[in-house]
Formats: sequence, C-alpha cells, structure tokens
Amino acid sequence: MTPEHATMSAIKSYILKEFLPGEDPDMLTPTTPLVSTGVLDSLAMLRLVNFLEQEFGVRIEAYEADEEHFDTLEAICGMIRAKEAGDRSARVS
Repeated sequence: MTPEHATMSAIKSYILKEFLPGEDPDMLTPTTPLVSTGVLDSLAMLRLVNFLEQEFGVRIEAYEADEEHFDTLEAICGMIRAKEAGDRSARVS
C-alpha cells in the first residue's frame, strides 16, 4: 500500500465511522463532496481536524478548515501530503 493510499484509507475509515455509520463504503469515493452536501458540518470538521493532526502529526490552521480543503477525500489528502512534504523540507534545511 502506497503512503497516499494509506492516508486516504485512514481518512475514509474515520469519516465512515464517525459521520456515516452504516453507509456503504463504496459510496464514499475520492471525489464525493463532503462539505457541500452536508456530510461535514462545522463541528464535524473540527473533529476531523483533530483526528488529522493526531494521526498525521500535522498542524491545520483555522483558515484551512474550509470547503476548499475539506470538500473531498482528494482535497484532504492533498493538504496532508503538502503539509508532510513541507515538514520534511523544513527539517532538511
């Protein structure tokens, strides 16, 4: 399993467990809208931010907790990858 796939799998599992219990996992695709369809409201996004920070050791700024960064699994994973890459380059410098 690639790191990208592992990241997406962990986030998908969390969303299914916490916000979509009993839903068909196949219905949650990388491009399924989450914020714009109401799956993630403001409280759910705060819980997801907490999970992401704990699980991946990243810091998500308040301005990043928006529809642009959280509307799809792809967007969330992209943000996590960018933060992880930024952390690695900061440590190397």
